[in-house]
Amino acid sequence: MRTRRGACYSSSSSCHAAAGEGPELMHRRKRRRTSAEGSPAAAGAASLCGGVDGDMFEELPDDLVVSILADVAASAGSPADLAGAMLTCKRFRKLGQSRVVLARASPRCVAVRAKAWSDDAHRFLQRCADAGNLEACYLLGMIRFYCLGSRGSGAALMAAAAVGGHREALYSLAVIQFNGSGGSKDDRDLRAGAALCARAASLGHVDALRELGHCLQDGYGVRRSVLDGRRLLIQANARELAAAVSAASASLLVAGAGAGKGGGRRHSCLLSDFGCRAAAAAAGETHAANRFLVDWFASRPLAPAAPAAAAGTASADEEAGGGLRLCSQALCGRPETRRHEFRRCSVCGVVNYCSRACQALHWKMAHKAECTPMDRWLDAAAAGDANANAAPAP
Repeated sequence: MRTRRGACYSSSSSCHAAAGEGPELMHRRKRRRTSAEGSPAAAGAASLCGGVDGDMFEELPDDLVVSILADVAASAGSPADLAGAMLTCKRFRKLGQSRVVLARASPRCVAVRAKAWSDDAHRFLQRCADAGNLEACYLLGMIRFYCLGSRGSGAALMAAAAVGGHREALYSLAVIQFNGSGGSKDDRDLRAGAALCARAASLGHVDALRELGHCLQDGYGVRRSVLDGRRLLIQANARELAAAVSAASASLLVAGAGAGKGGGRRHSCLLSDFGCRAAAAAAGETHAANRFLVDWFASRPLAPAAPAAAAGTASADEEAGGGLRLCSQALCGRPETRRHEFRRCSVCGVVNYCSRACQALHWKMAHKAECTPMDRWLDAAAAGDANANAAPAP
């Protein structure tokens, strides 16, 4: 039988013959391959070419594999990146747990989310902290101090990160010293908090620089100097402006591309301490520790406050509001460790803040338009008019 091009199909008899000779040919080829692999020359060629008996990956030294995994951990964008590399083979899983790899893990690699919190995540952060990873020390310290209630170990981990020059840890310890978190009101150390803020500000922490500026203006923990405090606030504004411009550079290109399609770009003002809104762009990238606290307490209620020492000492506001509260700055997430630990707004008394930096940020972003005692005055006036107009019973 021929095709259109003139080619012939093989006959059915030849196909059956080939099928009958198949097992014998397969056995012959297998014997030839086995005898060839037994020779030294064939073994050497197989080891060079990556044959069956030669595995070049197993010949790599452990130091080289560890350095490769360390680079993977340093450039990982999430904990799943390093976990995926470690699940590739047993050797990666074993060498991926070395101190060199865990010490070089990037901040995003150790950024565990509150929804994915488990004993395995806790052990992973603990191994990274034991390896000397400053970001893991700070994150695990914040989780233990505020979420798990382990104040001593959490403060020790944050102190270890602060000694290594971690600016977020320095600022968090300053907030703890200012508020006396984890203890009583008498445990506050204003001088230590100001010193920690100064150290964090020298490393480029904008909130610490703003906090130190307010401390100098008010004489809070340091000698009062209005001019020096104002100078630090201007420096904080300048750094905030630089962060806002660098963060908006990519969005400007996207907005320019969409402008031809009729999409407008909303204007973003700068210099938050002067009434504008650069803080929104500067604070767009929330730290993993604050993001963990926000997500953690969004799904888990705060523990109730300790009862008053003596009966009758609680005010009516305490009886109504009751327990502990979170910082009103939505991106902070820090909770109170005792009742009335955070400072309240002196005008409305509704919101409270863990630091002056959170207060300044929230004031410019939202609370400036909400903070007014007018509603209370109107309610009080309406209640007074209703009482005055009420006719006495005959």
